[in-house]
Amino acid sequence: MFFRRVFLPFAVGYFLSQWFRSVNAVVSADLIRELSLDAWTVGLLTSAYFLAFALGQIPVGVALDRFGPRRTESVLLLFAAAGALAFALARNALGLMLARGLIGFGVSACLMASFHAFMLWAPAARIPVLNGAVMAVGALGALSATAPVEWALAFVTWRELFTALAFMTLGVALFLRFQAIDPETQRTESLPEVFRGLAQVFRSRIFWSVAPFSIAHQGTYLAVQSLWAGPWLRDVAQLVRSEVASHLFTLALSMAVGFLGIGYLAERIGRRGIRPETVWTISAILFQLVQLAIALGVTAAPRALWIAFGLSGAAGMLSYVILTRRFPLEMAGRVNACLNVLVFASAFAIQAAIGAVISWWSPEGGFSIEGYRVAFGSALTLQTLGLVWFRTSFRRTGTSGPEAA
Repeated sequence: MFFRRVFLPFAVGYFLSQWFRSVNAVVSADLIRELSLDAWTVGLLTSAYFLAFALGQIPVGVALDRFGPRRTESVLLLFAAAGALAFALARNALGLMLARGLIGFGVSACLMASFHAFMLWAPAARIPVLNGAVMAVGALGALSATAPVEWALAFVTWRELFTALAFMTLGVALFLRFQAIDPETQRTESLPEVFRGLAQVFRSRIFWSVAPFSIAHQGTYLAVQSLWAGPWLRDVAQLVRSEVASHLFTLALSMAVGFLGIGYLAERIGRRGIRPETVWTISAILFQLVQLAIALGVTAAPRALWIAFGLSGAAGMLSYVILTRRFPLEMAGRVNACLNVLVFASAFAIQAAIGAVISWWSPEGGFSIEGYRVAFGSALTLQTLGLVWFRTSFRRTGTSGPEAA
């Protein structure tokens, strides 16, 4: 029953959300050619997804705690369907930006609703592996937005593709509404109590010991995978379009393996007393070494490089497990939402900033290799500072629950 009524409906929704998040890495070439866009514009319109996603997180967290994951996500997916249709009909960069923002808002509950449903229905010890499993399914959604999309574009236009996705999204919303289950009773906190809970999260020392590193790590992971990996492969590694799509396919596949593997590893070694924060730290160091090679323009084995990026970067999902364990269950939706609003706001900022830096370093047009080096190196610096902060401040919080700063 758990798989059919809980895991499957929410996993399908998250699969779809990750398709939307990642598809611009492939169709960006069509958008640039048809609408004559530069790097800054492409980065900005693609990152509108993350901005709208971030703005939706606080209301999503409140809705999850008050109305449950099934009703919250199924309603929001209707906005995503409308956004996909608007994207297909858009005639300029502003229209694309607004439509992509609507898509981002519409899928803003998909991950948090999954996490919330698992916390309501599964044993606490199983949460890391379930979170990893649903994120692996999402990575398969990102995978389906790479080589399969490139193949499909040989037969349909990107506008026809998004029109079809609009109707598919509507179908997923209906499937989730009638297939998933919510607890029989919902919490009855008043709105003032709900917002006091949000304030408690944002005042918590434990929250701010984790959040800066999480937003730098995950923000970069999302910004690069969902857009800038494709242009880097084209401009720095000098791959043709079909090879770029193939490499993005293996990147997405490595993300799926990474999410599933990190969740499984955290659960298994957790039985031996090794905490998720240790697993995250080790994986993050590997992730930063991979990014150093990317920033330096190492192109000897680009497929292996981006596989390593996908595997090691997946560990950022452990930040949700680390935080929700320090707060009461009834606040889980708001804890995840508070972190998510910062993560996706940073993904928006990093994705747009990378485009701005590349444009700045490309005064004569095109996307310069030096611009990639500066942009990726700056993102790496932020993560290194975040890791230092996490290792020093998290240790000081000990193993206690939320404590006001």
